[in-house]
Amino acid sequence: MELLNRKYNSAKNYVKTFFKWIIVAGITGLVGGIIGSLFHVSVEKATEFRLLNNWIIYFLPVGGIAIAVLYRLFKMSDSTGTNQIIDSIRTDEHVPIILAPLIFISTVITHLLGGSAGREGAALQLGGSIGSLTGKIFRLDEKDMHLVVLCGMSGVFSALFGTPLTATLFAMEVISIGVIYYSSLVPCLVSSLVAYGVSLNFGIEPVHYTLSLVPELSVRTFVITTVLAAMCAVLSIILCVVMHKTEHFMKHKISNDYVRGFAGGLAIVILTLLVGTRDYNGAGMNIVENAVNGVVKPEAFMLKMIFTAITIGAGFKGGEIVPTFFIGSTFGCFVGGLMGLNPGFSAAIGLVSLFCGVVNAPIASIILSIELFGVQGLILFAIACSVSYMLSGYYGLYSSQKIVYSKLKAEFININAK
Repeated sequence: MELLNRKYNSAKNYVKTFFKWIIVAGITGLVGGIIGSLFHVSVEKATEFRLLNNWIIYFLPVGGIAIAVLYRLFKMSDSTGTNQIIDSIRTDEHVPIILAPLIFISTVITHLLGGSAGREGAALQLGGSIGSLTGKIFRLDEKDMHLVVLCGMSGVFSALFGTPLTATLFAMEVISIGVIYYSSLVPCLVSSLVAYGVSLNFGIEPVHYTLSLVPELSVRTFVITTVLAAMCAVLSIILCVVMHKTEHFMKHKISNDYVRGFAGGLAIVILTLLVGTRDYNGAGMNIVENAVNGVVKPEAFMLKMIFTAITIGAGFKGGEIVPTFFIGSTFGCFVGGLMGLNPGFSAAIGLVSLFCGVVNAPIASIILSIELFGVQGLILFAIACSVSYMLSGYYGLYSSQKIVYSKLKAEFININAK
């Protein structure tokens, strides 16, 4: 009888926990989906306005000051962001609720005025804030608070990009490399799917590209894909170093937030006038599409890296993942084409490989390739992600990211990403 009671209580606990997370994650995904969809629409409208009114870029220095004022007004450091969200998963640190409206408004300002930034940084910070608020409302304990923050991250990420499986695995995998929080699988998946459904109801189309040609599997294709992925791994290290060093340099040389925002905005305006195109302002998703169609400028990946490093280093908001898509796809299209691989497919390999290299999330990257490009070429994408993950070393866009286990052997190392 005692044994039966223990089994009954154990089963009851599993069922209770399951339904608890269905409810909590479902609500988190619903709220995240609504806010994420509103954010997506806001950024798109800001981008449309900028494209129709080229003159607005001249106000970018003023936008840098405005963002600094917002963060100073609410007593938030301009360095507060995705790293704080990642830290909150491993510690008792709570995500400030005010971070959500701050990152929302600041990212829209950045895109409206022509800063080079993405959306995922805002997605993770919005999601983390929403998850934290949901956890407080349901009075979750510290362990469950960590999971509900992951729910929020996956939900808003899913709503923005229309990639629910990638959003689920990315949130689970990006925190501690070598360790996946499997207890968050059901909560993150529920949140992600609910948010994805909400975004579809807002009329937001998922990000998806059609490849004109997927090469046949052969020794030659394997070799070229491996070489291209290895080059993307090196590029991922360069990108991470450039991003971190530029931010450190600008903060060290220009300690005043207002002056740094103004100077960074002015630098982007001058660079835009020098290159003679607006291709490197905003997220640049249209350039990614061009690259997947085999059309690219050889210098595009380098210029986007410079524009993004200055934008983020100056204190503008948004994130680095969409610029990573831009850099990886344009680099892959150019270099892969030179090596004899179809330029469009090379762009796809470059996008996924560079993403994997900078976030150290190989499983999420492989799933990303399926959700963005379909299942054709899956083996080549898997090869590319594996090579890029191993050869990118311990570098990463997020300095709070923990590399728990070595990439080279079954060894516990527990170091922060460089």
